[in-house]
Amino acid sequence: MKEKTEQKILWGVLVTSIISLIYLLKKPSIKDWLLVYFMNGFSNVFIDAFFVSKDMLSYPTRLFPKILKGNFLFDILVYPTIMVYYNQVTRNDSVFPITVKIFLFTIPMLLIELWAVQNTSLIRWKKGWTWKHTFISTTLKSLLNRLAIGVIRKIDANIIQM
Repeated sequence: MKEKTEQKILWGVLVTSIISLIYLLKKPSIKDWLLVYFMNGFSNVFIDAFFVSKDMLSYPTRLFPKILKGNFLFDILVYPTIMVYYNQVTRNDSVFPITVKIFLFTIPMLLIELWAVQNTSLIRWKKGWTWKHTFISTTLKSLLNRLAIGVIRKIDANIIQM
């Protein structure tokens, strides 16, 4: 795919993500959603930087290539926005539904990444990185982030009751 078309895809994803995030942050409880968003974005930047520095992943075509070598759009905007939605959907769920629902989020992300790897220069897998690495890492990271916000909610509820 040509770089101009790929840049248009990236700008479309950027606009869609910003609009989605604005909509999602209007739902109560905004402090939870902002915490989910920033916790996810912060950890994404460090994790992605690690894998890029180990030359396991690269992003030949990206927005703002002079700012970050990682995937700024996915790390800072797309994935955190998706995780806000996931946390909203699972807010009152027990462990089993939380675990099942994560696959409704990670499998589509994986399929989009597979398409991007095969048809664009938006992402390149190197040094043995495969779809399994992407699937396992996003699933585990998403579940850990959901666990962390669940623990924070419980602590917050206990402090309020005191």
